[in-house]
Amino acid sequence: MSDTAPREASTPSQWAAPSLIAVIFINMLGFGIIVPLLPFFAKSMNASPEQIALIFSAYSMGGFFGEPFWGRLSDRYGRKPLLISTISGNCLCYLALAFAPNVLTAFVIRFLGGLMSGNGAVIQGYIADVTPPERRARMLSRQGAAWNVGMIVGPAVGGMFAHTNEGPIGFRIPLFIASALSALAVTAIILFIRESRVRDQSISHRPSRWAAIGEAVRHPVIGRLMLLTFLVGFAFTGIESIFGLWGLARFGWGPRQISVCFAAVGVVAAFTQFFVTGPLAERYGEGRMLAIGMSLTVLGALLQPFSTGLAVTTALMCLTAVGQSVAWPNVGALISRTADPHRQGQILGLNNASSSFSRFVGPFCAGLTFSGISINAPFFQGALIVAPAILLALSAARRAPPRLTQGHAGEEAPPPPEELER
Repeated sequence: MSDTAPREASTPSQWAAPSLIAVIFINMLGFGIIVPLLPFFAKSMNASPEQIALIFSAYSMGGFFGEPFWGRLSDRYGRKPLLISTISGNCLCYLALAFAPNVLTAFVIRFLGGLMSGNGAVIQGYIADVTPPERRARMLSRQGAAWNVGMIVGPAVGGMFAHTNEGPIGFRIPLFIASALSALAVTAIILFIRESRVRDQSISHRPSRWAAIGEAVRHPVIGRLMLLTFLVGFAFTGIESIFGLWGLARFGWGPRQISVCFAAVGVVAAFTQFFVTGPLAERYGEGRMLAIGMSLTVLGALLQPFSTGLAVTTALMCLTAVGQSVAWPNVGALISRTADPHRQGQILGLNNASSSFSRFVGPFCAGLTFSGISINAPFFQGALIVAPAILLALSAARRAPPRLTQGHAGEEAPPPPEELER
């Protein structure tokens, strides 16, 4: 091993990744408490629909800038300090939002919250550090399951403690709870999570941030996976953003029917990610399961405009959720296996940044086609955009280095230094 390579800080325990996932769930629970309340919180400050949309977009904008930045720093200074600092920042943002005096302040706080919450690459990097290559898809899928469960339980908690008729002050208790959960997650990381790597001072070989982006985009595996991430995120978040309006226009649905559908989607996604994705990826390979997941997503989007009611719509949304749940963890697994070990967090961060950018652009474009073409147009648009991602998945998988299933957990042959420059 080169003396400049990042080293493990301690021998990884089989419980290292599950412990971090359990801690992250606590933080995700706080996120789930706040998201459904944001439109009502903004409306209590007399925000216009455009301003409400901007407050939502601010979070994704912050994540776009935060993901590669925190991922790069975690490669150099270790995962644990970055997890502590980012989640602590998120804790303070929830607290500040509780006292936001106006819409502009709320927008700035949400942007900073998204910046601090853009630590997905740090979490994925930790999981990759302590998990053998053949089991990374399983652990990354369980991280996704924790996110989904947080989004199922969180809204119920937020709705229980919010008092929408009292103005902005009526949302303080849910925001205090979310802040406290983030503080609890930080405490648990300090006490129970062990660092997965020591500080890496070998910075002379590191390219600039913009050079790293260029290298990643040109890479035969990573570039394709980043494009796939953007295309699928663009399509799926667009569909999610107009789904309530589509249900109202097509069937006259209200919040109850939309909530039932999204609750079912969350349960199915969490079940798939926890019990199905990992074993299938280990048996059939990440690339094949990634392509299958994309195919299910296309099928669900194409069939949705022909739905006849709530049961069919929910089933098709669940089919799409299964496709997404099967696909996404394999993207992270393939990238972690391909990227230079010195820059794994940075490359995962760039991929997550492309996802954040898709969440910013996708809803806007879906809204345009929904209002300008037809109420079914976003579904057809999503299917047409995701279809090429199937070929991207197969192409990236063919070029990815093979998995090593023997040896110590976490052992794998790192790609040569010139790999990112091809």
